[in-house]
Amino acid sequence: MYLKYLSVSNFKNIEQLDIDCSPVLNCFIGNNGEGKTNLLDGIYYLSMCKSKFVSSDYVNIRDNGDYFMLKARYIRKDDEENVSCGIKRAGKKSFKYNSKEYRKLSEHIGVIPLVFITPSDTSLINSGSEERRKFLNSVISQTDRQYLDALIRYNNVLMNRNKMLKYRISDIDFSFIDTLNEQMSVYGQTVYEKRKTMLESFMPVFQEIYDAVSGGKDTVGLSYRSDLEKGELKSLLDANLERDCALQYTSAGIHRDDLIMEINGRTLKNSGSQGQQKTYLIAMMMTQFRIIKQHSGISPILLLDDIFDKLDVERVERLISFVTGSGFGQIFLTDSNKSRLDTLLKKTDANYKIFKMSAGNVELLQSS
Repeated sequence: MYLKYLSVSNFKNIEQLDIDCSPVLNCFIGNNGEGKTNLLDGIYYLSMCKSKFVSSDYVNIRDNGDYFMLKARYIRKDDEENVSCGIKRAGKKSFKYNSKEYRKLSEHIGVIPLVFITPSDTSLINSGSEERRKFLNSVISQTDRQYLDALIRYNNVLMNRNKMLKYRISDIDFSFIDTLNEQMSVYGQTVYEKRKTMLESFMPVFQEIYDAVSGGKDTVGLSYRSDLEKGELKSLLDANLERDCALQYTSAGIHRDDLIMEINGRTLKNSGSQGQQKTYLIAMMMTQFRIIKQHSGISPILLLDDIFDKLDVERVERLISFVTGSGFGQIFLTDSNKSRLDTLLKKTDANYKIFKMSAGNVELLQSS
């Protein structure tokens, strides 16, 4: 499967852009702020029904614009599939697959599998556990609808429970709380088991890919931490109820799960160099690619934004060789240095197109 044609209208700093894509490698060259990352975010949006970087859809509308629109034509086994989405400032989001609008956006997740590697991924290391849970959700949701459904239901019940906990003690309906605890336990157990299973299959592939990119210099670790290791969630929620009433939020559950990142037996955040941290993150995302492909049978579209940031030339060459080899599908990458990219492309015989981006406009410079 690959993206054949893309149209972008009034999305961030892009007024209008139409491109025919290479089925293998698409490179976008330009200075910072010209729209390269915004273009990749548009492709991400068409797969995940949201921006990678901002939570509000309306923020994505170009300044002084009334709407944004994204349209794409994909080829899957010689068949065309069309995806479009758009939103008006005064309206709701419309998302269509082959001209049919979705009843629920979650139905689209996994239809066009995708992995996006960006410098902002450092938040996985430096920010709180929420970012690492988002990574887990991104890996599993694209291949397991039962997981996504359980996660959505869990979060809805959690929201209702937290809302109830903000009442005065005398106004809290504890029988309702008990019902919510039972529901959270059922949905939370499903999420917990699927996260644990995914991590068990993740680690061997992760070490293999890290070795391929780094040259086998380090040993990496990635472990899963959850409150449910202590017992079933219903018992934990019941035991913590008095404390939760005082805190006015739910203090135990899969919404507190975390990933522990290590390199050579030490915490990655405190011990890893910038190059090691970047390589670790790239290996995580490439493992996500492999896991999604194994479960779905489809090679996800791979977006590589500014992969040269904080990586030495040797590691970048290994990465390019790795991702343009057999087993990978379509790739989109950005860089600010064309000569550096030209040097790398000479070492691959992959079909490619090079585009130049300037002020949200695109121009085809070269193709093979």
